[in-house]
This record gives sequence, C-alpha cells and structure tokens, in this order.
Amino acid sequence: MKKHQQAMEVFLQPGEHYFGDRDTRIRTILGSCVAVTIWHPKLLVGGMCHYMLPARSRPGSALDGKYADEALQLLLDEANRIGTFAKDYQIKLFGGGHMFPHAKKQQAAHVGSRNVDAARMLLRKHGLPIHAEHLGGDGHRNVIFDLWSGDVWMRHQQPSCRNCDDCEARPICRQAA
Repeated sequence: MKKHQQAMEVFLQPGEHYFGDRDTRIRTILGSCVAVTIWHPKLLVGGMCHYMLPARSRPGSALDGKYADEALQLLLDEANRIGTFAKDYQIKLFGGGHMFPHAKKQQAAHVGSRNVDAARMLLRKHGLPIHAEHLGGDGHRNVIFDLWSGDVWMRHQQPSCRNCDDCEARPICRQAA
C-alpha cells in the first residue's frame, strides 16, 4: 500500500464522488453507506462514489451523490466525459454495514442492506459485472483506492459493544438494558 510520491490524496465525505488519474489515491470511511469504485486498467483512471441512501424520495433538479442511482450516474458521466465506456472499467463495491447490530429492535432491511441491494441492482441494470466486493456484516470500513494500480485496500472494523454510560448507542444497545 505504498503511496507513490506525486500522488494526490482525496478524502470522500458521504454524498461525494471523485474521478481522477494515475496520480490519485481516494479514501473514505463507510458505515451503512456504500462505495463504488470504477477503474480503467489500460488508462489508469477511475473514481469512487460514497452514497448514503438507495434512492431519493422526491425527484431533484440536479444529480445528488447521496443516492445510489445518482452517485453511480455521476461516475459513469465522468467516464463518458473522457471518451471511455463503462464496460471497460473494473467495478468494486464496499460497505453496507449494520451499525447497530445490538439494537433491541432489529431491522431486517436496515439501510446498509438496502444500499447493497441498490448497488447490485443498478450494476445489473447497466450490465456491469462486479470484480470484487466486501459488503454487509456489522461495523464500518476504511477504504483506500489507488488509481495507479487499481488496488483497493480495505479494513473492516467490527463494532464494539461496551456497557458504558457515555456510549452514544447505549439507549439501543442490548447490554444497556
């Protein structure tokens, strides 16, 4: 995971996307959000989006990277803008974790799983195969994408369930009861 000397580092917040060249490293941290990476192995260009929700409830006037379909469209538009085709890119997916697995009220379709379903459905719709994925489960992920190699480095951190008075999840944690 050695960073090459001239590499620019970009950190994506939720709802953001970035498309760059071989001198770029893109990073993000995901909980229930999903990141889609696209990489062109011949041109060494690509990008990543970090979306928060599967779909928008009301149509908007401009594309918004907070939503799965719009975030993916923003990436595909960037690929098209430089004269490439989506089918020539390698696609990888990360995220969709369940952030409160110890909650008393378990949701069968928590937002993370809905985000994962949205990504898979959208890629099928566009006819784009998934080259790698690390999706679902509990906890968050740190993701680093090196455009000079196409490598994606990911660390998955399981949530800690601690019984403390200061824990923000205390009201919904089983152990707090």
